Amino acid sequence: MKKRTQLVHGGTRRSQYGEVSEALFLTQGFVYDSAEAAEARFLEAGPDEFIYARYGNPTVAMFESRIALLEGAEDAFATASGMAAVSGALTSMLRTGDHVVSARALFGSCLYVLEEVLTRFGVEVTFVDGTDLGQWRAAIRPGTRAVFFETVANPTLEVIDIAAVAELAHAAGAQVVVDNVFATPVFSDAIAQGADVVIYSATKHIDGQGRCLGGVILGRRDHIRKVVEPYVKHTGGALSPFNAWVMLKGLETIDLRVRAQAHAAQAIAEALSGDARVRVIYPGLASHPQHALALRQMGQGGTVLALDLTGGQAAAFRFLNALEIVLISNNLGDAKSIITHPATTTHQRLSPERKALLGITPGLVRLSVGLEDPEDLIGDLRAALEAVG
Repeated sequence: MKKRTQLVHGGTRRSQYGEVSEALFLTQGFVYDSAEAAEARFLEAGPDEFIYARYGNPTVAMFESRIALLEGAEDAFATASGMAAVSGALTSMLRTGDHVVSARALFGSCLYVLEEVLTRFGVEVTFVDGTDLGQWRAAIRPGTRAVFFETVANPTLEVIDIAAVAELAHAAGAQVVVDNVFATPVFSDAIAQGADVVIYSATKHIDGQGRCLGGVILGRRDHIRKVVEPYVKHTGGALSPFNAWVMLKGLETIDLRVRAQAHAAQAIAEALSGDARVRVIYPGLASHPQHALALRQMGQGGTVLALDLTGGQAAAFRFLNALEIVLISNNLGDAKSIITHPATTTHQRLSPERKALLGITPGLVRLSVGLEDPEDLIGDLRAALEAVG
């Protein structure tokens, strides 16, 4: 079946009642027919046998199966949030003395996990410019355990060549771990391009309507079940059944939503390009440094663009405050268009020098395009630019 069909039907488990909409199994535990049955299940649970909601749940299992089909992965383990997925994927596979090479352009919480958490336990982390293959080549060495990067960087929208970095990493025996949230599962082909582990914040496009937290780690079955699952289930970062049910409903429409959002983002980027008051950063524009790579890797520019206002923070704040339709918030991938000022929110803790190195200027704002009419959004953005002066 093709992806859109899998998004509606994939991984469904029906109860004896034959329900159309997936059942919500809102339960912490499960009952056994006998003490012997409990013993047998703890020794080895079958595919339709569950022990405890932290270990697995029928509704969560449906979500894991469906997202794995969409991504082209052998298996998946769902987590309580996107950052639970990032920290779980990395921490479960790393030990004291291991070496990780990471792109330096990352979401603030990802930077915290790499710089503060992993190094605290003796993991060596080397940061590189993710768009520079020479830096990857120089940093990856025999014994490097993993490489990590956002396939499209938050918030500067740098696009990293998955296949090229994967080739370098695999030659050294390292695993390729990618945060793929900006690419979305709709435009992703990360596993086919060489990624070993793919991470999503399901809070974003998978839910798509700002309701629930969630995350997911995808990859080879042996890695998911022998490395990721033991770590996450024992440390407690599992996804709740209710949130999994919401994510299942989100997957039914994600293809339609994301394609409409990407179409609108392209229209907005083209409409604002050439305005002297703002520099438009969007992978779908020919002016983007990795435009050809973005089209080859994703086929589209995505749902998020960055706008760098020439007047700095003061202009950025006037711009945000003048918007009527676009909401000021720090989420993305929502049906509602959302805008944020990274330098004072998501990346606030970074030093001015670090922000400058990453390209997070005082005038930079990140715009996640929603499902409103593109003409209305363009009008709102242009009116806000006029208010900036």
